[in-house]
Amino acid sequence: MLARVTPGFAERRDALVDRLAKRRDVTRESTLDAMRAVPREAFVRDGDRSAAYADRPLQIGDGQTISAPHMVAIMVDALALDAGERVLEIGTGCGYHAAVTAEVVGAGNVYTVEYSDQLAERARETLADIGYGDVSVRVGDGRDGWPEHAPYDAAYLTCAASELPPAVVDQVRDGGRLLAPIGDGSQRLVYAEKRDGELDRENRGGVRFVTMRG
Repeated sequence: MLARVTPGFAERRDALVDRLAKRRDVTRESTLDAMRAVPREAFVRDGDRSAAYADRPLQIGDGQTISAPHMVAIMVDALALDAGERVLEIGTGCGYHAAVTAEVVGAGNVYTVEYSDQLAERARETLADIGYGDVSVRVGDGRDGWPEHAPYDAAYLTCAASELPPAVVDQVRDGGRLLAPIGDGSQRLVYAEKRDGELDRENRGGVRFVTMRG
């Protein structure tokens, strides 16, 4: 998939991905290719465009943030996504993480739920503008997931919850994967595989995300 590249930013994007490639927790070529393809500068506020390739979160409005690039790469890599897999995202935000996921699985296979009407509409516009218009964006409470398109091969949260939302877990197929920041205070990134209706969980380390709304 070819996203629109903004002149002057491609070199910064390549340098960022080169740094990500040296991390032990980002190993899949598909992840690095996706990070190299998606123009993060298109998703940040105009005043933050010069910082688009600083490896840190940035405010996107409505009290929400775009995650640091390394965290997006870690999460995409951890789910070990393959082309054609159907993925549910909870917390669209500006749409950047969804676009990176779309580069791996295909835009028509990404379904994302956003609590804020304002952010959802902006994400739709941005995604469409740069070639990811087939990503499906819904306004709603992420705890409910998006049952109409289940079952999903994988699901992830871009916001912290006290537990994996039961509805989201139910919408992932048996053998599917989930990934989410879990915790009301101290947060940890939890990876889980669904086996015979049960979750086999792994703690992937401490993280810090905005709290799930709804």
